[in-house]
Amino acid sequence: MSTSGSDGGDAPLILTAQLPEDLHARYTALRTAHFPPERNFLEAHVTLFHALPAMSEGEVISCCKRIAANVAPVRGQVVGLMSLGGGTAIKLESDGMLRLRERLAENFHGLLTAQDQHRPRLHVTIQNKVTSAEAKALQAELAEFIVPRPFAFPGLSLFRYRGGPWEPVRSFAFRGREES
Repeated sequence: MSTSGSDGGDAPLILTAQLPEDLHARYTALRTAHFPPERNFLEAHVTLFHALPAMSEGEVISCCKRIAANVAPVRGQVVGLMSLGGGTAIKLESDGMLRLRERLAENFHGLLTAQDQHRPRLHVTIQNKVTSAEAKALQAELAEFIVPRPFAFPGLSLFRYRGGPWEPVRSFAFRGREES
């Protein structure tokens, strides 16, 4: 991904935690199979911030570069399935990623929407905007296949939201030694 500079207009920015390649591929395949196709524009992702202002792109990039250069891949854990009411997600836990997100939130103080001011529940949505019965059926089907396992987040990714597929802006690989 490369930076597209200031041509982003007023499209909000989305910051995600990257999944390791194997989990990304597996969860993207689950999204493809179970997310309503008319609304499935995205690959598997873990959203940290939903709507940072477009005008802050340079500041966000600078902050993410600085943090990624000093932080080692961040440990996480697949916990299991998570009900979204009208959907299904893979529940993740990572104290390190939540601490890193808090550091980012401090840097973005005054730029955060109400939604982004709250600590997120880390997850990967694989199905959304379906009936509760459809969601429960998928959760029953997948229960034995989504098992706890450790992994490491390899970095962060920044996107521009334009209504459908997200436009990649830049990725930031964790390259440091510091534990988050």
